[in-house]
Amino acid sequence: MTRVAGAVAAALDALGGDRASARVVRAPGRVNLIGDHTDYTGGFCLPVAIDRACLVAVRTTDAPGLVARSLDVDGTVSWSGRPPEPTTVEPAWGRFVAAAAAHGAPGPGVELVVSSSVPAGAGLASSAALCTALVLALAAPPPSGQTLATGQTLATVARAVEVAATGVPVGIMDQLASVFGKADAALLLDCRVNTVEPVPLPPGLAIGAVHSGLPRTLASSAYAERRAGCEAAARRLGLSSLRDARLDQVADDPLARHVVSENERVLEAAAALRAGDADRLGRLLAASQASLRDDFRVSTPELDALVDALLEAGAVGARLTGAGFGGCVVALARVEEAPAVLARAVARYEARTGRRAQAFPVRATSGAGPVTDYS
Repeated sequence: MTRVAGAVAAALDALGGDRASARVVRAPGRVNLIGDHTDYTGGFCLPVAIDRACLVAVRTTDAPGLVARSLDVDGTVSWSGRPPEPTTVEPAWGRFVAAAAAHGAPGPGVELVVSSSVPAGAGLASSAALCTALVLALAAPPPSGQTLATGQTLATVARAVEVAATGVPVGIMDQLASVFGKADAALLLDCRVNTVEPVPLPPGLAIGAVHSGLPRTLASSAYAERRAGCEAAARRLGLSSLRDARLDQVADDPLARHVVSENERVLEAAAALRAGDADRLGRLLAASQASLRDDFRVSTPELDALVDALLEAGAVGARLTGAGFGGCVVALARVEEAPAVLARAVARYEARTGRRAQAFPVRATSGAGPVTDYS
């Protein structure tokens, strides 16, 4: 039985009752190749939807209200009548359920079960995957042949759910990646207009995610502070966002300098992918990591050490992925070398830091939607 089939079966078993009356939806996490802290400034990003996803099994009932269970963490979330204010819900994962339910439910009563293979606190968009899956699950079942929601609407609502549940003013990259994922392709996102252009990944290049062993929680990080700094820089320049700034205009502002230079690197990285130029791509990832470390100041000694270990082990390129402050590093390696590169890097990292990293290969996968094939 495949991992997806096993996860679906477990969710349906936990839901109980007649399987024919249940629906299952899926929303993947993502790894971002390059372009961090650019989405909320209307810039460019280059993420990949990965083969780790959040699943939600759901069924309508006659009893008003909602009951939700998770297969990953303890606790049950339930209420009758209208959803409660998300910030009042315990356990904390239930805040996402309450925020999603505020946007609608498929019937007077709902039962759902959540299961996710996206590691939490890793910088792989576990929260966005959860929010996207919940919005899909709680949308009214569509007539046959129609989609549950348009991609743009789904991503926008899922982002609103995450903001309501966490209080963190996240950008739209994670939700767009989860919704519009495409097998064997990265996604060039224009976060000003929320457009998505698939960029094929070279077949000889493998992607790995390596967890530093340092968890990351955006709500307790300086994420909102960084965003406020970018918005203040745009106001000083008389611009609606840093998307319109030139590099010479922000030369003396490290936060803004990162955003403007990162947008340029994203477009260059997409061109390098199209050309199959792995060496150029590696140099761009290195420049991005340096900018995130020195200008935007969201790297950590552990993330820096892990990037160095990966490059020394033979990775084509490596950088932190996501918001930073902990979590994962993304690594690119030639397919035939990837397993050995990841193994050597993990060993070197532990020897230097005393932390045990977790490495796993990831593949680009399709975006969120109903699960119909459990095989």
